[in-house]
Amino acid sequence: MKMPTLFISHGAPDMVLHETPSHLFLKGLPKLLPEAPQAILVVSAHWETAEPRVTGSAAPKTIHDFQGFPDEMYKLVYPAPGSPALAAKAADILGATVDAERGLDHGAWSPLMIAFPEARIPVVQLSIQPDKDAAWHYASGQKLAPLREEGVLIMATGNTTHNLRAAFRGHYTSVPAEVREFSAWLYKMLSDKDHQQLQDWETAAPHARWNHPTPDHLLPLFVALGAAGPDAPARRIHDSVDFNVLAMDSYMFG
Repeated sequence: MKMPTLFISHGAPDMVLHETPSHLFLKGLPKLLPEAPQAILVVSAHWETAEPRVTGSAAPKTIHDFQGFPDEMYKLVYPAPGSPALAAKAADILGATVDAERGLDHGAWSPLMIAFPEARIPVVQLSIQPDKDAAWHYASGQKLAPLREEGVLIMATGNTTHNLRAAFRGHYTSVPAEVREFSAWLYKMLSDKDHQQLQDWETAAPHARWNHPTPDHLLPLFVALGAAGPDAPARRIHDSVDFNVLAMDSYMFG
């Protein structure tokens, strides 16, 4: 069965430990899929490379790419198998390099640990290119679309909004207009299937740079969107806000 594609707002790494609204949503995520994936190709905001790279390890390690969290976080392991065959196929499609040493960063394993705690589904991670634009990532997704026919779930993870400076200040007592208006714009553009406007988000979206001082946490969205195709319906499958400024909206396409 052809799999949909996903954009998941992954939030802070320690969401694994706390039953936030997003955590509870992720626990129910498998029930929203038409069937269990044969494999998962994760596009995380936390692996940045100049050119595309994919993880090729048969047993990818768990990378603890964060600081200042409880000791328990650094003991967590997500022992999902890799898939060298899928990695080779994705690399061939994209002209990417296979990285046999790279493991899974928290943008990949933390949401997967909640959604698929049994860690039996093979996982391959694809990097993003922060120096490339949304159109580049959309085109990458289009190339990867045939994998959906093989039961591969293309799961992009980042955040609908990602102003960490505002989050760390912690002085917002309610969700500011900047977050509400950007999230509403994204929802409308996705609902309208206006993929061109979406790719022009840096100039077209309200408060674009306030919500994304750097583009890394939105770029994965465009891989999922490109893989879904221009006519795929968009369904918002979760919405909440952490720290009043990190919008946690997640979407399913197709």
